[in-house]
Amino acid sequence: MTTINEQSQPTILSYVKDLPNICSLAGLACTLLAIYFSIIGVFHAAMIGMVWAVGFDWADGLIARRMKGRTGKDSAFGGQLDVLIDIVSYGVAPAILVMSYGKFEPAFLIAAFIMLSAAAIRLSYFSTYGLSGGSKYTGLALDNNSLILVLIFAFESVFSVPVFTVILSLSGLGLAALNVSQIKTPKLSGNPNNVYILVIYTLVITVFYGLKFL
Repeated sequence: MTTINEQSQPTILSYVKDLPNICSLAGLACTLLAIYFSIIGVFHAAMIGMVWAVGFDWADGLIARRMKGRTGKDSAFGGQLDVLIDIVSYGVAPAILVMSYGKFEPAFLIAAFIMLSAAAIRLSYFSTYGLSGGSKYTGLALDNNSLILVLIFAFESVFSVPVFTVILSLSGLGLAALNVSQIKTPKLSGNPNNVYILVIYTLVITVFYGLKFL
């Protein structure tokens, strides 16, 4: 029997109409493409997907803060959706990138597991304690992982494949260590100027890797 409280609840799919959630899902689509291209070895396309996923992730928060009429439930749902997508974008996708570049050799499962575990622990900690002092993250925010890995991958051609495989794996492990460390880092997405910088960075990365296909 349906209760009065259940009758007043919005439907699950009604939240898809919320613009910030649309941005979150667009970021998830970019992440899915990044994972797909990582698996089939088209790494330049994977880098584009990863950086655009960050762009949409930042956009959803910026839009949500500027929208009027959003309820506490809207914000709570959007926050939960964002966290769940973050584990895929900044945990699963980088882990698969490392495994795929390492030809899915069993040894790279260890690095991938550590990276994914650090992402899960980092998100769980943030969900529990939030921002330190209301303005800074404890540990390196996960979106930085993708931004840094995309930049590191730009130097792939400088090294031999075996050497760069090690560099990529160690970079992922280093970022994982920073994710669960006690360092305090600012919330970059909260500053509009940083959003503009990300837009420029995303476009530059897109052009840089896009030219690799010519």
